[in-house]
Amino acid sequence: GGTACVVTGQPFDTAKVKMQTFPDMYKGIVDCFVKTYKQVGFRGFYKGTTPALVANIAENSVLFMCYGFCQQIVRRIVGVDRKTKLSDLQNAAAGSFASAFATLVLCPTELVKCRLQAMHEMQLSGKIIHGHNTVWSVVKGVIQKDGPLGFYRGLSSTLLREVPGYFFFFGGYELSRTFFASGRSKDELGPIPLLLSGGFGGSCLWIAVYPVDCVKSRIQVLSMAGKQTGFMGTFVTVVRTEGVLALYSGLKPTMIRAFLANGALFLAYEYSRKLMMKQIDSY
Repeated sequence: GGTACVVTGQPFDTAKVKMQTFPDMYKGIVDCFVKTYKQVGFRGFYKGTTPALVANIAENSVLFMCYGFCQQIVRRIVGVDRKTKLSDLQNAAAGSFASAFATLVLCPTELVKCRLQAMHEMQLSGKIIHGHNTVWSVVKGVIQKDGPLGFYRGLSSTLLREVPGYFFFFGGYELSRTFFASGRSKDELGPIPLLLSGGFGGSCLWIAVYPVDCVKSRIQVLSMAGKQTGFMGTFVTVVRTEGVLALYSGLKPTMIRAFLANGALFLAYEYSRKLMMKQIDSY
């Protein structure tokens, strides 16, 4: 599921990070795509793909594993049987709990991904003189400069994004599946309803938490050039100096990516889960 998400949405994610971190450099999504292609070539859209793959595979593995555990916790809290089907709201709460665990594996890999994606802009703006162009050089740079804890820059803003965001993510997904099922079992849904439901869930997530993600990207990228203020300090600085709309830079590529990538994520997740369950049942 995580692999399908990255392969589908990486170019749009790259545009999102560039526009969030350097909004003055780009007039819009088309301008960002054109300039990136002219300056770096097609490979520029897939900068940070390796850490993005690691991030998404790790995050979604932990997320969906913990989602099952958190569903059981929610059942205990509301006092129902282990096999009772949860409501869409209860599933949303379970997803929100699960995201807190996923954040611990996501933050380090996402920091490396964001830095690779915005490396060219950091050099153009003069914030750094010499940039690292590979995953390992970025990892080595973080360890030399900040030590292992340097990988957790932006952890608080990642948590602020993930916990409420995944409430809307799983809530939107389950609500959409309920709509398409219309009385039938959700497990009987075909690929198109699953794609649309995943896309709807992803769109709900990003609409709800986009300003938080924008602040997170700035903290993780700009900390390359020196010590960066925390979440509230960065948030206030952006609003004061650039206005509220700066927090929504890169929203368009994000929404395109959210629908495509999360549709692919849930489709791959549901079908791979069914395939694995068949294999287990055959034994």
